[in-house]
Amino acid sequence: MSRVVLVTGGGRSGKSRYALERAARYPGRRVFVATAEPCDDEMRARIERHRRERGGRFETIEEPRDLAGAIARIGPGAAVAVVDCLTVWLGNLMHRHGEGAGDLPEVAAFIAALSRAPCDLIAVTNEVGMGIIPTDSAASRAFRDQAGWINQEAARAADEVVLVVSGIPVVIKKENAEC
Repeated sequence: MSRVVLVTGGGRSGKSRYALERAARYPGRRVFVATAEPCDDEMRARIERHRRERGGRFETIEEPRDLAGAIARIGPGAAVAVVDCLTVWLGNLMHRHGEGAGDLPEVAAFIAALSRAPCDLIAVTNEVGMGIIPTDSAASRAFRDQAGWINQEAARAADEVVLVVSGIPVVIKKENAEC
């Protein structure tokens, strides 16, 4: 039975580092599902830096929109997969669907896919609800709201939720003992 771990925290809190270090302890095949799109020079440099940090320790699936499909493509034989990051993915979806996007079918498909993961899954997300409440645009507020709802649904589906604060992981939910 695969386990789902949601790793959340503020920007630059150490979430991705924690997720990668935790996944690196698994023996066997490891997969990294990358959601970022190389839309500008800064993002291209960031993606390349992350690739170097992972080195050859992970197979990479690049999927900016269809996370449910990416989870299905992991296939049998993987020990663990890291999905990084749900809020970047949400930004991709909202950009694609437009500012007035309501319910996003990709989100429901992803949440359903969590229960069918072929291996342990560690999903990284940003806790945007603890930051400054955006007042400058409806799109910013909609993003914050959507991210909060996705995080709630992912946390509900997860066996474990870890909040990373200043590089320190704090377990805030843990069900079913680890194998």
